[in-house]
Amino acid sequence: MMLNRLKVTGILSAAAFFLVGCGASESSETGISEDGIKVVTTFYPMYDFAKNVVGDNGEVSVLLDAGQESHGYEPTPQDIAAIAEADVFIYNSDEMETWVPSVLESIGSSDVIVVEAAENIALFEMVEDAAAEEEHDEEEGHEEEGHEEGEDAHNVDPHVWLDPVYAQEEVDAILSGVLEADEANKESYEANAAVFNEKLAKLDASYQTAFETAENRTFVVQHAAFGYIARRYELTEVAVSDVSSDAEPNPAKLAELQRFMIDNQITTVYYSDSASSKTAQTLAEATGAALEVLSPLEGITDEDQEAGKDYLSVMEENLEALKKVIQ
Repeated sequence: MMLNRLKVTGILSAAAFFLVGCGASESSETGISEDGIKVVTTFYPMYDFAKNVVGDNGEVSVLLDAGQESHGYEPTPQDIAAIAEADVFIYNSDEMETWVPSVLESIGSSDVIVVEAAENIALFEMVEDAAAEEEHDEEEGHEEEGHEEGEDAHNVDPHVWLDPVYAQEEVDAILSGVLEADEANKESYEANAAVFNEKLAKLDASYQTAFETAENRTFVVQHAAFGYIARRYELTEVAVSDVSSDAEPNPAKLAELQRFMIDNQITTVYYSDSASSKTAQTLAEATGAALEVLSPLEGITDEDQEAGKDYLSVMEENLEALKKVIQ
């Protein structure tokens, strides 16, 4: 099921219980307040998708500040109360926002509609030390052996929103949740979602066109967040660190990556705008490579939004950055 109407029984804190009670008293008989639907999201990509679906029909808010680590986030009592008071709560996946399941259990009885946007998307397992494994396969010709050695060292990659095709699936999931909460505005929500999905389809077409004839299809990133882009467009992502952006590579791995870049004439290292560039800078200095930003869209600030940045514009910037290497 893409949607789950939360009906768990738990113990609420006194503060959360009070806030939930107040929120319920302000709602109309339909469950939607006079100010429109109230949607709470976890981090920026979910916020942007929900905002495009909801439009002018209500309020969409986001819990995490720009650049906050989604995996290890610790919600405040106010966050928990906001989720409980919402008409719809949207998050990417249990693998991304690992704290969400326990929060939902703690809320207790609530009519909030919960949307796990990536629930019906098969997340892939990412093998660590991709550069070493690829290098081993090319030099020794033991592709199967190299694969077997890496099978035990993997993480599930939750960054599905960076794939414009999967982004459309997440928008559809969000639309379903919003419609369940507020069917009265069905035509508006469906029209909004259709317009946004058409833009996402055009974005996908731009990526396909840019990379379809490229000879160099390998790029090096500090943080392994771009595996879905790589798979969608038949590219190879070589990551300095795994899905945990805080992970520091050991000197041996850095040396291995340096050799890989030199041997494969890779002249650019990408880093995230929401994390430190220290490791990428070290690698760039050691190889003479340039530094470029690839944004996972987790660090979009209020100032960025006021300046006109959104999911689509940042993904276009990512495309232009990748075109400097994938050609």
